[in-house]
Amino acid sequence: MTEGDPTDHALATIASILDQPAAPPEATKSDAGEAQSRPAPKEPGVDGYSKSGPGPMEAVRFKWTVRREAGDRYFVDETIGENSRSITTGPMSADDAVRFVDDQASEARQRFEALRNEMAGRAAAADVLRKMGES
Repeated sequence: MTEGDPTDHALATIASILDQPAAPPEATKSDAGEAQSRPAPKEPGVDGYSKSGPGPMEAVRFKWTVRREAGDRYFVDETIGENSRSITTGPMSADDAVRFVDDQASEARQRFEALRNEMAGRAAAADVLRKMGES
């Protein structure tokens, strides 16, 4: 692997997930980088509404941001990390844009938790097998 290889970042993310002890749900939400969000405003303050996905590394964290254009058309820009190009969804209404951001953030949290639980289960199984082999 080379320095700055995306694989390095992915492996670091996996390692940091496995290194985290089990925590109560309240701590898990804040420690996992849960969505940094503002309360869902109604029009016209929807422009700029955003949420970020969970994860220990900013470089691989998704972010969804609502952007308003002329004619009350709203778009959602999705990025990964700070320096990626956005993928844009829209046009849509203000309410649909906020709902889209909320749904994407919720789905990302669910997938993150499922992956974290799966990896923790595999790590525990590997520990059991290793201990059985030492006996």
